[in-house]
Amino acid sequence: MQVHVQRNMAGRNPAYDADAPMADPITDSPRRGNYDSGDDFVLEYGELRFTFNERDFAERCEQASLKLGFVAGRLSDAELEDLVNLVVNGEIHDAASALGEHVNDCWPELVGPANRSLVHWLRRLIFRSAWLDQRVKEGELDVCFREETSTFSYVQPDREGAPVELAPEPSWGRVAYLPRAG
Repeated sequence: MQVHVQRNMAGRNPAYDADAPMADPITDSPRRGNYDSGDDFVLEYGELRFTFNERDFAERCEQASLKLGFVAGRLSDAELEDLVNLVVNGEIHDAASALGEHVNDCWPELVGPANRSLVHWLRRLIFRSAWLDQRVKEGELDVCFREETSTFSYVQPDREGAPVELAPEPSWGRVAYLPRAG
């Protein structure tokens, strides 16, 4: 799978000063390595190329769908196969599970404009998780456990542990996949 996302869209006005773009200390570091856990799947964004092994990619697909509220818990192998196919192909041709059938039944509500579709958000969260993991590996970020909320967060060690604020993602709970009890 290769997803090419371009930062500048055709028809948009150029930046205020093309010779002096605004710097973002998190995303514009000179130490940009590419995440790599295998050669089964590829996500590209600009000059970044992230490669994943099958298990890593499937786990990231599942975690992204949980974060979006599209699934409520762990998926079976067949459900996970359908989810990976959705992320890779942008649709599910031959559903292997009830999740695949649910996606096809709810397709008009899931597809939407490109930047609002479920597939877009799944891919975006998969990429973001790998990007953050690579920044931890390179020492740009640390992971911190917050006892008061029992959650983990990313912090910037060069900014006295300032937390990284991630852009919020939409909820897909209104069309969530809820497996039927057997």
